[in-house]
Amino acid sequence: EGSGKLSVAAKRFVEKRVYATAGRAIVLSNAFKRILVDEYGVDEQKIVVIPGGIDVPTKAMPDRRESRERLGWPTDRPIVFCVRRLARRMGIDVLIDAISIVKRIHPDVLVMIAGKGQQQSELQSKINAASLTDHVRLLGFVPDDELSIAYAAADLSVVPSQSLEGFGLVTIESLVQGTPVLVTPVGGLPEVVEGLDPALILESSRADAIAGGISNALSNLNAPPTRTACREYAVEHFAWPTIAGRVAKVYEQAIEDRAP
Repeated sequence: EGSGKLSVAAKRFVEKRVYATAGRAIVLSNAFKRILVDEYGVDEQKIVVIPGGIDVPTKAMPDRRESRERLGWPTDRPIVFCVRRLARRMGIDVLIDAISIVKRIHPDVLVMIAGKGQQQSELQSKINAASLTDHVRLLGFVPDDELSIAYAAADLSVVPSQSLEGFGLVTIESLVQGTPVLVTPVGGLPEVVEGLDPALILESSRADAIAGGISNALSNLNAPPTRTACREYAVEHFAWPTIAGRVAKVYEQAIEDRAP
């Protein structure tokens, strides 16, 4: 975002040269595999899809109420958590529009948004103009040691991306702390959660679809997976020992291909 046409063209040229000389290409999702094939001309046979990985927590899942008390968050309100860089394609502005709809059904809803970026002042002005200061809070940068507690403290996470989302590490970071996550049908996001519950994939990336998904989840009209189910799914599919083993095999194959 914000790059000039000449800069973008130069980067694309370099990318194409690098991809063309690689023996293998590892991508995080089938969505990005299609980009390499369709836009960069990479041989599909060279591309391997391996999702991102997470460290498996050694401690038991934190209690939601205890996590909120540690962070100083309200214990008597439904809380939705969102971790995003504050850039336009991340959809935070659309999420704010969605909360204007959600609060009609859940007047006590509270959305905590972690992250920083160039849109911060613009987003805060939008929150103020929509009279949502009691419903949406921009937390700024949240350090890693607090981030896991914040995931555990929320009833629900949401990833409102609007474009170019290759994987979305925040999805599995939320799941491993036992918190279900709603995602827009953008890029590789659906691939991460569809094996857990396809209902976690929103109908679209529009504000009304995001609002509907959040409202239904908070009302248990479309009950999200349990905390235990979220944790077990994340550990089974995305733990680093599993992911690292798959990556190592790709390196082994590439080495064998180049062996005399």
